[in-house]
Amino acid sequence: MLNLEEKIKQAVILAGGFGTRLKPFTDSNPKPMYPFEGKPFLEYLVEQVKSFGIENIVLLLGYLPEKIMDYFGDGAKWGVHIQYAVTPAEYETGLRLKKAEADSLLDDEFLFMYCDNYCPIDYRRLCREYYTNEALIQFTAYHNLDNYTKNNLRIAENGLVEVYDKKRLEPNLQGVDIGYAIVNRNVLNLMPEENENFEKIVYPQLVKQQKMFATVTEHRYYSVGSWERIELTKAFFAPKKVVFLDRDGTMNVRPPQACYIEKPEDFIWLSGARQAIKELKDSGYQIVLISNQPGIARGRLTEETLTQIHAKMQQELAETGAGIDYIYYCPHDWDEGCLCRKPKPGMFYQAQKDLSLDLTECWMLGDDERDMHAGGDAGCRCMYITEQHPLIEAVHTILKLDEVEK
Repeated sequence: MLNLEEKIKQAVILAGGFGTRLKPFTDSNPKPMYPFEGKPFLEYLVEQVKSFGIENIVLLLGYLPEKIMDYFGDGAKWGVHIQYAVTPAEYETGLRLKKAEADSLLDDEFLFMYCDNYCPIDYRRLCREYYTNEALIQFTAYHNLDNYTKNNLRIAENGLVEVYDKKRLEPNLQGVDIGYAIVNRNVLNLMPEENENFEKIVYPQLVKQQKMFATVTEHRYYSVGSWERIELTKAFFAPKKVVFLDRDGTMNVRPPQACYIEKPEDFIWLSGARQAIKELKDSGYQIVLISNQPGIARGRLTEETLTQIHAKMQQELAETGAGIDYIYYCPHDWDEGCLCRKPKPGMFYQAQKDLSLDLTECWMLGDDERDMHAGGDAGCRCMYITEQHPLIEAVHTILKLDEVEK
């Protein structure tokens, strides 16, 4: 049986603009060729497309196209096949797509991407929602709860896009389109022959038809759209290895149900847990603690006491030459409706933003279904901790996988 994501065989990436906000680099280079860790931003997008299982890519070029064409060639180096549609740099996105269509380069359905945005999206979910909604366009939207940028969308609970405002002036907007759109090629019939912006012309028409939907992500996207974003993007692509750890039942003895670790002496290490954390640290991992602490809301301990408990934990780890790098905890009760209490993934997304993480490259280790749900929803690779499979064994599995993936 064909998986839904396998029905999309082609990615189309817009990469033709002048990139004026990235001067002086763009005086002599196309914007998507800005390098991170020794390779251009566009190469990360090509590799991501390949990871989605898509091997046919069309690059829509305009400004200094030879710089991109000379670097990527036919795409064979990356295991993909790249074709090019080159138009004048002054062309808007609509005419670039029209050119590709006229050259018979476009499939009936394709993944449409912007060359200046990168986000570790849930591609399977995007495809599933596109077909479930019978959408003509299903794009990815960043929820933007942190006001990372200006909103341009209003989205219903079912993902239906109710408002698309390119000028970002409408009231009560929440979310922003970041590309990664599954597009039905028939929408190009809505475009005039004049030099117009594709989104400006087509998106409002699809909103009226109720044929445009958004797949919302909380994972921050990264950009080469301006110098203000470059430093964050550098931090994002910088190599790092991260493990998220639950606390009670994973690192230390879990208290009885409805009871809490209420004082430092209640914190008792599970066998092998400190050694496991040391081995992770010795292998270059950052360790991030993610813990529900409803005892605070229920008056069973204070945040000051929690700090003392974690100080004891850190001191005892330091005796082995290890330590926890970052600690996140949810102080709320289960019925407060917060976004951070596991099984919700809010603490993972907060850490993602604070530490410029790619959550799809991170591990979550925990002993509770809530840990697995939260980590999985955030995109992490998850591993269950049990008495039969303690933390030390999970860590050894991770380190063995690291050796295989080298």
